[in-house]
Amino acid sequence: MRTIVSVVGARPNFMKLAPLAHVLAGRADVKHLIVHTGQHYDEGMSESFIRTLRIPRPDFNLGAGSASHAQQTATIMQRFEPVCLETKPDLVLVYGDVNSTVAAALVASKLGIKVGHVEAGLRSRDWSMPEEINRVVTDRLSDLLFTPSRDAGDNLRAEGVPAERVHFVGNIMIDSLLSLLPEARNGNGNGNGNGKHAPYAVVTLHRPSNVDDPAALMELLRALTEVSRERRILFPVHPRTRARIADLAWQPPSERITLLEPLPYIEMLRLVLHSDVVITDSGGLQEETSYLGIPCLTVRENTERPITCTEGTNRLVAARSETIGAAVRAVVGTRRRQPPTIELWDGRTAQRIAEVVAP
Repeated sequence: MRTIVSVVGARPNFMKLAPLAHVLAGRADVKHLIVHTGQHYDEGMSESFIRTLRIPRPDFNLGAGSASHAQQTATIMQRFEPVCLETKPDLVLVYGDVNSTVAAALVASKLGIKVGHVEAGLRSRDWSMPEEINRVVTDRLSDLLFTPSRDAGDNLRAEGVPAERVHFVGNIMIDSLLSLLPEARNGNGNGNGNGKHAPYAVVTLHRPSNVDDPAALMELLRALTEVSRERRILFPVHPRTRARIADLAWQPPSERITLLEPLPYIEMLRLVLHSDVVITDSGGLQEETSYLGIPCLTVRENTERPITCTEGTNRLVAARSETIGAAVRAVVGTRRRQPPTIELWDGRTAQRIAEVVAP
């Protein structure tokens, strides 16, 4: 029997794990173990996702918790190594680009265990982003690189990764999206607020470049205030961002801006489905809005998912109030009745990965 260990630690990881966990659960010749590093450790950021996505309970929880990048990565490495020595996996699968991803890849590779990277090859070429460092290091360590798009494979070839290691399988986030879309469509998704049919924008912000600098965050809050004059703002606030907003002693200037707690995936998807624009710095929302045909403004100078701009509905926008306000006015009403078709974003990515890891 082949033993495969999946390592996850943050919300996007769970969404990428879920479809593959469901496929591997049906394989009698595979023992699939799940390690939760505890990188996101509160109820809203991980436990609700495990329930919503119907992921089996993790076999190991490392309880790493929050810390600096170095401390968190080191803690995960120290606690994951004994798991590898105990379970002796044939393959360690890591997902995305968080600290859990690179930490587990380092441990496995040093122990001589093969590493598979789900969502390999994405590049922003912005070395100020911790995620970019995690992506590049993980890809260099990986034996199997599962790419979501053609450009990701191009990036790996340009970096000298042997072609036989690279597998173009499509976007596993879309597998999760499609499996839960019918349930998400059952409801109005309007944040339980008044004005059921009023237009609204969904906002998510958590990148350090946007929220850790008080001046940058205040500029974004001014932008939301301007946008709120024409449409409601529904803002599920990441714990990191909520702490930074509290430091500024900022309060919404009117009832047209609603600060929400982090939402379970289906509720968040429902909120997005009924919006007329999304303002975000999240990678996953760039992909989901592109699949759904919903206008998306990504408050960043670059993206590791350029396909969402060239084939999807995403636009990059500078973190300035006048720029964001103008961009919202430009894209509102451009929602596509027939969303774009992107190659292999078809809900079968997990099956294609399983065919490689457990042929």
